[in-house]
Amino acid sequence: MKIYLRPNERIFINGAVIRTDRKVSLELMNDATFLLENHVLQKEDANTPLKQLYYVVQLMLMDPAIAGDARGVFKEMVANLLGTLENRDLIEGVKSVDIDVSTGKAFQALKTIRGLYDIELMVMDNGKINPIELSNFAGARKTAEIAAGE
Repeated sequence: MKIYLRPNERIFINGAVIRTDRKVSLELMNDATFLLENHVLQKEDANTPLKQLYYVVQLMLMDPAIAGDARGVFKEMVANLLGTLENRDLIEGVKSVDIDVSTGKAFQALKTIRGLYDIELMVMDNGKINPIELSNFAGARKTAEIAAGE
């Protein structure tokens, strides 16, 4: 697989952060877990249930040392989401994400979650999810603990 990077762009490969000083192309010759910088969600931006789910899946890819812990949080978050969501598209999307993660397709899971952001925003704007409650979402604290390495 060939990856093209711009100057000063970062890529996360198997837990390592690599930054280029010029335009480069990388060819991955074997299976590697990688995430491009423009797909990385910062912890402070994980402010909705789906963004928190994305962040946890991202942690599984970026830091193999905590992937097991992150997977446990992921499963709990999926169960909580499926127990509270009412929108059919969101429910089906979260189920698809769960299957993708369970079968080792974390990249597809991230893509699916990104595709659900607009639906989540619409549901939130319609008052189905109170933004104040989002900070109390069951997975939020555990997500922060994992990210902090606690």
